Amino acid sequence: MWSSFALALAGLAVSVYLTIDHFASIAPLACPENSAINCVKVTTSEYSKLAGVPVALLGLLYYVAMVVLFSPWVWRSGNRSLALVRTVAAGAGVAFVFYLIWAELFRIQAICLWCTAVHVITFALFAVVVIGQALRNAAVFAGPSA
Repeated sequence: MWSSFALALAGLAVSVYLTIDHFASIAPLACPENSAINCVKVTTSEYSKLAGVPVALLGLLYYVAMVVLFSPWVWRSGNRSLALVRTVAAGAGVAFVFYLIWAELFRIQAICLWCTAVHVITFALFAVVVIGQALRNAAVFAGPSA
């Protein structure tokens, strides 16, 4: 529970930074501008928007929702349908990350370190959710210990 909440908060923090960077057009910190690693090239490319909405803003909105879904208070509710919502939301995040990685590698031909941080956090969050859900399901199927 706490690890997923910490990851959601980390994703939110990086997403806030990327959204501020997008709208304020500041140079991203600690991201060199060379051929392979170039945050500015990535964050200003045609792939930095989806249907006119900045991807950074979509990430921010996604992580606001994830912070709520993964908050300890929501976990404690015990609502089984929320477990499904968390898993589907985390899976949707990973699916979108695959698209973004594809765009970086094959269309933009540059990597954004800040974006990669969000990608890693999203994958980690998905892994924690899936592993946690598998452990809970195993405990339910095992039944009470004798």
